[in-house]
Amino acid sequence: MEKNPVDSEENNDSSEDGRESMKVWLQENLRMIVSIAIVVVIAGGIYSYSKRTQAPAVQEETAVTEEGAEGKISVIGGETQQNQEEAAGETAKPETTQPATPQEAQSAPAAQQSKETDSAFQETAARGDSTTKLARRALANYLEKSPDATLTAEHKIYIEDFLRRQVKDGRLKVGESREFTKDIIANAIQKSKGLNEKQLKNLEKYSQKVPGLK
Repeated sequence: MEKNPVDSEENNDSSEDGRESMKVWLQENLRMIVSIAIVVVIAGGIYSYSKRTQAPAVQEETAVTEEGAEGKISVIGGETQQNQEEAAGETAKPETTQPATPQEAQSAPAAQQSKETDSAFQETAARGDSTTKLARRALANYLEKSPDATLTAEHKIYIEDFLRRQVKDGRLKVGESREFTKDIIANAIQKSKGLNEKQLKNLEKYSQKVPGLK
């Protein structure tokens, strides 16, 4: 059966009209299409960037949380829960001893005198002294009278921190005194010997700052 030439021409005209209409539509809407494509690309870039930055932030927050948890290890053994929480927030932080200048050395002997009684050691503050340093001096005086070779530097850090909690704390004035009874010192020594290996290990970071305790 032969095709009708008229029908073929009409079909060709329709196809050409369709292509021409599409071409005209693209030309008229090209700017809008390009704008939409740009918006999609920018949105995709922003989303991808936010994903990359979110992961490190979560990792950093997790690390800080873990570090905070590790810092709340109590080294005070055998005490009430309230004292354990207080010790966790105020773990012993020993103060390093600074060498005295010649001028301070001349005025120090009168201020640094230690007075021993039958039941206590009375320690007098010199310039720059704190309650912790007075407790350290009282312990040294006690051990001079009653040596104990089993005590390590970590034990002594615990003991001096225990002692400073038993007397009035705060900033000391030159010439101000604190009294540490021998019974309290003996009790602190006994408590220090009850520390486990983990607690002693936690105190190493403080004992290393005070070489004189070795």
